[in-house]
Amino acid sequence: MGPNQMFFRCFEHLSNKSTGVMSTRGPSMSVLPPVRKDRIIPQFPQCFCEDAALQAGRDFNPKVKAACQQQRTGTVGFKIAKVIVVGDLAVGKTCLINRFCKDAFDKNYKATIGVDFEMERFEVLGVPFSLQLWDTAGQERFKCIASTYYRAAQVVIIVFDVTDIASLDHTRQWLEDALRENDPTAVQLFLVGTKKDLSSPAQYSQIERDALQVAREMRAEYWALSSLTGENVKEFFFRVASLAFENNVLAELEKSGTRQIGNIVKIQSAGGQPSKKRKQPACCQ
Repeated sequence: MGPNQMFFRCFEHLSNKSTGVMSTRGPSMSVLPPVRKDRIIPQFPQCFCEDAALQAGRDFNPKVKAACQQQRTGTVGFKIAKVIVVGDLAVGKTCLINRFCKDAFDKNYKATIGVDFEMERFEVLGVPFSLQLWDTAGQERFKCIASTYYRAAQVVIIVFDVTDIASLDHTRQWLEDALRENDPTAVQLFLVGTKKDLSSPAQYSQIERDALQVAREMRAEYWALSSLTGENVKEFFFRVASLAFENNVLAELEKSGTRQIGNIVKIQSAGGQPSKKRKQPACCQ
């Protein structure tokens, strides 16, 4: 099969897969799937390591909590945050997504051709929120295909194998490729080490020092986990969902605040300038 055939087959697969899920317009609005009980996030998930975290706080932003309590989150409940997962071939990107989405681990899983995605629904502070997890191919020959799906990402997850130092070195190039298609100031970055179960404590301690340094350079949040055992997998994706949700709510509040200010300006403009009172002569006072 040639590259063009692979591209069109991949595109057709993704188009069919997304039918009826992404559409939320028109009179016959498609209903998003209900949130599973094990996808409810009532409290702010903590970071894996405070030395490399996007937010070191222990709770949601007070503005976000107030907006959720007062039901002022706007369209956030209908939004789908795009998450792209990138990294070298065989570092465990697909296994990571499958462990969380399907609670399954397949040692014989074949390499991803082009791209694939999974949709996950959450409820954060009582508000529904969706992540679209894009699993991209790590093979060089599929980079041109996969990179076309990097655009409009809100979250970039860069995966490396904790037993393979070279895969950590390559994360810088994966970051560069992802940011080439996105605004660096508008995406949240995560550096994730997989296959923690295969590393001895001494080996992991060594690579963790290097990984934390890379994460700080990238301004990314660092996590280490195991798709085989499930260690830290759920906690990681809950953290991703919560931080993405928080960003979306804050953006919605900023937009609504701007609209309110604009309306006040319009009202004042329509009413004209208030007339100034004439000073009365002293004899009339």
